[in-house]
Amino acid sequence: MSNLSSVIKSIQDIMRQDSGVDGDAQRISQLTWLLFLKVFDALEEELELTRDDYKSPIPEAMRWRNWATDAEGITGDALLDFVNNQLFATLKSLSGDAQRNPRGYVVRGVFEDAYNYMKSGQLLRQVINKLNAIDFNRQAERHQFNDLYEKILKDLQSAGNAGEFYTPRAVTQFMVDMVNPQLGERVMDPATGTGGFLVCAIEHLRKQVHNTDEEATLQNSILGVEKKQMPHMLCVTNLMLHGIEVPSLVRHDNTLSRPLRDYTPADRVDVILTNPPFGGIEEPGIEQGFPADVRTKETADLFLVLIKHILKTNGRAALVLPDGTLFGEGVKTRIKEQLLAECNLHTIVRLPNGVFAPYTGIKTNLLFFTKGKPTEHVWYYEHPYPAGVKNYNKTKPICIEEFDAEKAWWGTEADGFAARVENERAWKVSIEQIKAANYNLDQKNPHAAEVVSHDPEQLLADYARLQAEAQSLRDQLKSILAQSLGAKA
Repeated sequence: MSNLSSVIKSIQDIMRQDSGVDGDAQRISQLTWLLFLKVFDALEEELELTRDDYKSPIPEAMRWRNWATDAEGITGDALLDFVNNQLFATLKSLSGDAQRNPRGYVVRGVFEDAYNYMKSGQLLRQVINKLNAIDFNRQAERHQFNDLYEKILKDLQSAGNAGEFYTPRAVTQFMVDMVNPQLGERVMDPATGTGGFLVCAIEHLRKQVHNTDEEATLQNSILGVEKKQMPHMLCVTNLMLHGIEVPSLVRHDNTLSRPLRDYTPADRVDVILTNPPFGGIEEPGIEQGFPADVRTKETADLFLVLIKHILKTNGRAALVLPDGTLFGEGVKTRIKEQLLAECNLHTIVRLPNGVFAPYTGIKTNLLFFTKGKPTEHVWYYEHPYPAGVKNYNKTKPICIEEFDAEKAWWGTEADGFAARVENERAWKVSIEQIKAANYNLDQKNPHAAEVVSHDPEQLLADYARLQAEAQSLRDQLKSILAQSLGAKA
């Protein structure tokens, strides 16, 4: 089959006729659980050929090949009844755990919160028949589907808040390239989304694999956690398509719900690559699992505390954070103070507006740090727009080639980045300057002319910062007055 894109488009067109499927997010969710079962069955076919003792975790009647592949098979109300009352009920209740039945554990995790939105059994049969035209056991077709999978993820851009799960491929690729995971290291994304960072890490590590033992090492090196059902399902399918045979180390859960004190040395990881949700607030009680001095309900702040905690000594991290974290005060200040004391925050790449369009216009930053030594100075690099570009959008996203200048400038951490030099885009700020600024990491480029911004997001961020500064001054004044009155009394 030569045009997978047209197959997926025709599937989406069929779904639009169904009264139960409302909007892009539901269409993608519906397509994804069907794709997962189809991909899972194709991979099982390979395993049955290569392993004499292979046994599927899915009961025979529920396997894709036994209810979905016959184009003239079960349809209409009978198909709906089977899917809603037998298939989903069975897959949601598969027994076993990540050690004893990892494949069953993966399937159950994928279907835990999944839902069949379609109300027409005839239309559902048409969708299934279209999917059966794809042969995932053909390497060429699987490779082609990987490209198509990227397109499905980009379609999330128009699916409302589902866009929070997608990080531009160029950004994930650059972060992985700079952190440079090595075979044998445990690589984790604690806010996995659809698996972009993990897929980039897999591709990076696979270049280091030369035999079956090394491939086995890779298979057990990729860890992740995703809170929401649809991105978790997309992630697991994505990993299987990229050669992770049993993605049982990618859990459907909320990473932040586990108290920090419960982490043991065995839970520590070597590399963390992530884009934690920012602007979100966690449910009441989650913050109680964190030390009292850094308790907050703000999701991005809690993830920063978590990441610092679960890294091994000499472990490396790269994460995306908004400007608000850099200049924020209060709990944010304490979190940054601890980060700089326990880790070497060696580089902050400042991204321009629009990188994450259309989800948000908030300016974002890429933070790179290594645990185990305190920060002595922070290097900043201001990423420019390409020539002739004033903003990024869906049709003109950021490209990996744009990071060539950063890569050429980067150097190596082994010698303390001795080769780095300041230029119109790069500058260095000492820890003394950052402490004097009350741990404000929003350090401006000293080589750039002052530019007045009329961007609404920037103006709102500046307004929030000024309000915070004004409140801090009021609090100080109240404290001075109270002390003064107390002394007179």
